[in-house]
Amino acid sequence: MEICVFCSANAGLDPDFYRAAEELGRIIGLRGHSLVFGGTDMGLMECVAGAARSAGARVTGVVPVRVEERGHTSAHMDVHIPCSDLTDRKELMMARSDVFIALPGGIGTLDEVFTVVAAATIGYHSKTVCLYNLKGYWDSLIAMLDDLEARGAVRGSWRNHITVASSASELPL
Repeated sequence: MEICVFCSANAGLDPDFYRAAEELGRIIGLRGHSLVFGGTDMGLMECVAGAARSAGARVTGVVPVRVEERGHTSAHMDVHIPCSDLTDRKELMMARSDVFIALPGGIGTLDEVFTVVAAATIGYHSKTVCLYNLKGYWDSLIAMLDDLEARGAVRGSWRNHITVASSASELPL
């Protein structure tokens, strides 16, 4: 399987998030899967890529030109796919991946998750999207999605398109 991991490229996050990113990367590699990620050499992105590659996974990075211009391209890539912008990046990642897992992240991670989920809601694919809810990281987002559903703003149940995992054993791998 091609596992796409969305996550933060910021430094200084909770050390448990780095440990979980390393564990996820190792699991991807040890189970014979491949990693698709944003190609950045910072934060959880670099962590999951390094661990996946060390565990034998093929690592594909989809790297926007701006990231390359700033010198923040990961050295852990076996396949390097340059792209023009973030929209391009999301389309390429979505096309190449079978499953999407969101580790802790910010606006970019949310953008990636909701782009993939929105495409699923209108029938472009039926791929799994999973929020890895480490230490309750996604609790407020889950509450917001529940609220949107209760108000009738979500067609059906958001849980038909997004799964939630609280441990590595619950991830869709």
